[in-house]
Amino acid sequence: MTTEECTDAAVILRSRSDPECFALLFDRHAPALRRYVARRLGPSLADDVVADAFLVAFRRRARYDPAHPDARPWLYGIAARLVGRHRRAEVRFYQALARTGVDEVVASCSDRVDEQVTATQVGLAAALADISPGDREVLLLIAWADMSYDEVARALGIPIGTVRSRLHRARTRTRLALREEPIDG
Repeated sequence: MTTEECTDAAVILRSRSDPECFALLFDRHAPALRRYVARRLGPSLADDVVADAFLVAFRRRARYDPAHPDARPWLYGIAARLVGRHRRAEVRFYQALARTGVDEVVASCSDRVDEQVTATQVGLAAALADISPGDREVLLLIAWADMSYDEVARALGIPIGTVRSRLHRARTRTRLALREEPIDG
């Protein structure tokens, strides 16, 4: 298979006649998408949201624009809309994280967490709970999903200028919130 035949767009096009090919897209992107959703909503909802995102993507695959070889922004856009349905749960997750300092996703990967990192994590969680949903979505797609401004714009269906302004607001509010946290030491 050539590189062009292995692009996400090619897989999606092929899946229109051979639906089982769509599994390759799942294999490529589900683990990273799950980590992103788990960081947004907690691990208990991540599997369901990712499954729903791929179900939506599968049903809408006929409308995918094959001019975009990478389906990652499309998939993250679908997931972002599903996360939007869980915004209240997300805010409760960040508020609980701010109170307890325990992130179940990170805690399972690391047995020991430095107290200063935990304090920063608590401050970050509080800041994330306080910023607007649109600003939070842009910030987290860039920070946790490692997406470019163009990819975030495509994922959310917004102009790139809006991505930049939302990111600026989110970073500013987050920095201010983290500066207000007392630093022990």
